[in-house]
Amino acid sequence: MDNERNSEIFKLQKEIDRLKKSIKKQRYGLVWMDIPEAFEDDVENKLPILKEVPDLAIKTEDGKPQHILIEGDNYHALTCLNYTHKGKIDVIYIDPPYNTGSDGFRYKDKRIIDKFPDGTEVPKDHPFRHSYWLSFMRKRLELAKDLLSEKGVIFISIDDNEMAQLKLLCDEIFLEKNLIANLIWRKKRGGGRGNSLIIPQTEYILAYAKDINRLDPFKKELSEHKIENYKYEDNWGNYAREGLDHHSPKGAYERKTLQYNLEIEGKKIYCPTGQWLWSKDRVKEELKNCYAQKDGTKEFKYLDIVKDKEGRWRAFKKIRLDDEDGQREETILSFIDDPKITNNSSAFEIKDLFGEAKFNYSKPASLMKYLIQPLPENIIVLDFFAGSGTTGHAVLDLNLDGGNRQFILCTNNENNICKEICLPRIEKAINGYKGKITKKEYPSLGSSLKYYKTAFIGKNNILNANDEDKIELAHNAGELLAIAENTLESVKKSKYYQLFEDNNKEKYTAVYFREELDQFDKFVEMVEKLNKKTIVYVFSWGNDEFIDEFENLKNVKVKTIPLPILEIYKNIYNLEN
Repeated sequence: MDNERNSEIFKLQKEIDRLKKSIKKQRYGLVWMDIPEAFEDDVENKLPILKEVPDLAIKTEDGKPQHILIEGDNYHALTCLNYTHKGKIDVIYIDPPYNTGSDGFRYKDKRIIDKFPDGTEVPKDHPFRHSYWLSFMRKRLELAKDLLSEKGVIFISIDDNEMAQLKLLCDEIFLEKNLIANLIWRKKRGGGRGNSLIIPQTEYILAYAKDINRLDPFKKELSEHKIENYKYEDNWGNYAREGLDHHSPKGAYERKTLQYNLEIEGKKIYCPTGQWLWSKDRVKEELKNCYAQKDGTKEFKYLDIVKDKEGRWRAFKKIRLDDEDGQREETILSFIDDPKITNNSSAFEIKDLFGEAKFNYSKPASLMKYLIQPLPENIIVLDFFAGSGTTGHAVLDLNLDGGNRQFILCTNNENNICKEICLPRIEKAINGYKGKITKKEYPSLGSSLKYYKTAFIGKNNILNANDEDKIELAHNAGELLAIAENTLESVKKSKYYQLFEDNNKEKYTAVYFREELDQFDKFVEMVEKLNKKTIVYVFSWGNDEFIDEFENLKNVKVKTIPLPILEIYKNIYNLEN
């Protein structure tokens, strides 16, 4: 009775806090009817865990990162990841349902779930169309925010159907000040289907930071093609050229201040567009940065003056390349317009992988690489609307630069997309394959992968979890703990303890999951023999037990279960209820 009473008091306190916050909120913002979401088999009243499916693992011995694929509803996967990866994810990319009215988006309205057990279809004229979608997205984005590291970034693809709503929702969750950009992606060229007035060619990618003040500048390297064709050298080192004239039709910007005659060192400079990229005053300033050549001529630090094929003098700005590897860094543009990054290229990727169009909503791997490549090479990348596995394929490809990026993919198995499309695609990329259309031999990209499924234990929801629920959670938390420590290989399991190691056999996770201590001395002895960095998890009703047993082992750190897992779940449960 005391537990029930305390639980009720706790819920009432939370409700009061929520009402206080709602009163303080300003009136401006996004308002919709938040509709509770139902899940199959009443799993909301159980505790989510992750269980490995060993037969679906992809194993190599190349020392490259070990990646994770989770099959299950992404809400439950995100709940588990909030324990294993809270504050650890560097990049999140998602391509959620666009809610077009015909893209198959369904919502399981908890109020009418008995009538519509598979969820309610959401056509364009549905009265709750936007409310369903926002209710669906809000809870997932709130969980995603807590996963981001201090320098973390989230990219969200969307189109016109929910762009306005998503922007306001993200402003509320991630804060408007952390908006990096609304990237515009030109997804196709030429004609196509549209409404009777216009054919859409673009989509959006909203980019938010966990804390924009902690972000480093986004830089991307010049492609190998550009390096080969646009690499030059002078007294200051290697550089690439970029035209000083605007890359637009004459007069497109109608900036008279950028239309002028330019003469440098007696050379009349030709401007094909009639409009310069720099103002005349800036050109004068840049001309001061020069040095003399041996033949008496001047070489400019920031300008390159050369003749074109017609014999006309042209002005280019110099962009310095790294002297050691010849790579140029350039700032990311908010408009992604590249004929190699289109929906056509993504459709062709799927056909070349499987010989048929198995999935119609895939994004091109080149788009993922465009977004991820400017970031550090040792990041963790999460995609919890993984679909065909494009993000994973892109990460594997990017790691050819020697990077150690790790991906985590989450997707349900609706229409067997996880087991018949996503997993086979990653397996082909890791092991290498022959294109079904191109007949090209694609080499192995290496790495390994572990396959997990969401599962549920216990008989009570988190607020009412009893001792039996907690014991069952401890007995089944092994994979969660291994994922948290990135030691994914199971080495040993008994009725009392488990042992996991990382892919390179450099660190271990040891778990004693029983309340009974019958085998605890044997467990301690096993940990002592490891003589490597080891995280030890021990069943405990408190938080500071069993520290003394390992205090003489320098490489050992002790943690407890199951209470820390329950605390994470409790916070999520209170957020949603």
